[in-house]
Amino acid sequence: MYKILKAEMLADKIYLMDVEAPRIAKACQPGEFVIVKMDDRGERIPLTICNYDREKGSITIVFQTVGASTEKMAVLKTGDSFADVVGPLGNASEFVHEDIEELKKKKFLFVAGGVGTAPVYPQVRWMKEHGIDVDVIVGAKTKDLLILEDAMREQAGNLYITTDDGSYERKGLVTEVIKDLVLNQGKKYDVCVAIGPMIMMKFACLVTKELGIPTVVSLNPVMVDGTGMCGACRVTVGDEVKFACVDGPEFDGHLVNFEEAMKRQMMYKSEEGRAVLKEREGDTHHGGCGLCGGNE
Repeated sequence: MYKILKAEMLADKIYLMDVEAPRIAKACQPGEFVIVKMDDRGERIPLTICNYDREKGSITIVFQTVGASTEKMAVLKTGDSFADVVGPLGNASEFVHEDIEELKKKKFLFVAGGVGTAPVYPQVRWMKEHGIDVDVIVGAKTKDLLILEDAMREQAGNLYITTDDGSYERKGLVTEVIKDLVLNQGKKYDVCVAIGPMIMMKFACLVTKELGIPTVVSLNPVMVDGTGMCGACRVTVGDEVKFACVDGPEFDGHLVNFEEAMKRQMMYKSEEGRAVLKEREGDTHHGGCGLCGGNE
C-alpha cells in the first residue's frame, strides 16, 4: 500500500497528492511518470511525476477529474492509500543526460498549459538546481484554474502568466506570449518545452516552428494503459510509429502528427472507435507484448 501523505484541491477538478513511494522517489527524473491504482480492480491511471522528495521518500502527483476513476481518486484524503504505484516509467527528459556546462550555454523556454504545469514544474526545478535560469510561460483558461503559481515562481528565472479571459495578468493564449517574447522583446531561445492539452501543444509547435525554435512536447495526455499494450497512445512522429508511454512521453514537437493523434484520441474513447482502430492497424495496434488484443 502507498500512503497518501497530503491531499488537496488546487483548483476546480484539479487535485494534488503527496504519496509515500521511497523507491520511486529515489530513482525518478523529470519527464517520467507513474501508474496509480486505487485497488486491485481499479483502472490503471498514468500520471506524470510533478515533484519528488528523495529524503522524505515521497512523490507528488497532480490530476484532473475526467472520468469515474479520477472522480474516485479525488475523494481520497490524507492517510488513505493507493493499492499500487508503479514507476518511474517512460523516458526522462533528454536534457537530464546532457553535459551541464553545455546546457548552461542554451536558453530554455518552458510553456505550460492548464494541468501541463504539473509536469513542467519538475523540469524547471531541475534546471534551477543545476544553476540554469529558464523562462516559463504558464497559461490557464481563467485565474481560478491556475495551479502551482508560487512554486513555479520560486524556480523560474522569469515567469509569464496568461489567462484566456484576462482574469489574471496577461490576456490571451500562450502562443501570443511566445510571439511577444521573441518578436517584441527580442528574446532568443535554443529550446522550447511545451506541455499541456494536445491542441495547445499543436499550436505552440506551429508558432515555434515558424520562429525556428526546436520544441519538445509531452504526449502524456494520450496515454491510457501506460504500458504500450492498449494502443491508445500510438502516434506518428516524422515517418515512424511511436507509443507515448514506451517511446516517450517526450518527442520532437515539430515531427508529431497532432491532427492524427487528436482524432485517434477521440476515437479511442468509444468501444466502436477502439474496434475500428484495432481492425485498421492490425498487429501494429499496440506497442507492448503483442498478446493483449489491443482493446481487451
